[in-house]
Amino acid sequence: MAKPKKHTLTFEQSFNFDMIGISSHHSDYRLAWGINKLLSIQLCKCDEEYVVTNKKGKVLARHSMYEFRDQENRLDYFLVKNKCQGNLLVPEKPSMDFFLFLCDNCAIDIEILTKDLKTVASILGVFPFDPEEIASAQGLVFI
Repeated sequence: MAKPKKHTLTFEQSFNFDMIGISSHHSDYRLAWGINKLLSIQLCKCDEEYVVTNKKGKVLARHSMYEFRDQENRLDYFLVKNKCQGNLLVPEKPSMDFFLFLCDNCAIDIEILTKDLKTVASILGVFPFDPEEIASAQGLVFI
């Protein structure tokens, strides 16, 4: 009898979002207001927080989240607080206070956006990140 063949399935993670880290000494609503004013968008606090769970489904942390869905450019903005009760959304970047995610972005140049965000009074620093270089980014899901 012939030996059964083994096939290996390799899965390559692709990210559908751009990721910008933000350092700010202000609260989340104050930062969202500044970003709204700059970009002429309307980030609004979500009814539900961004929930981080383990593999068994146990809730590890809940992070404050704001969102705006740009119908014209088919782009979704999410502003998520990195630090919450000692837990980090992105543990590799503990110095970041917030992350701005742009999902399905085809309309906004990240370099220009980064420069513009630096002009917001409540922002201390803006840093674009490649999600492929951050291990915990694989667990980030935006619907």
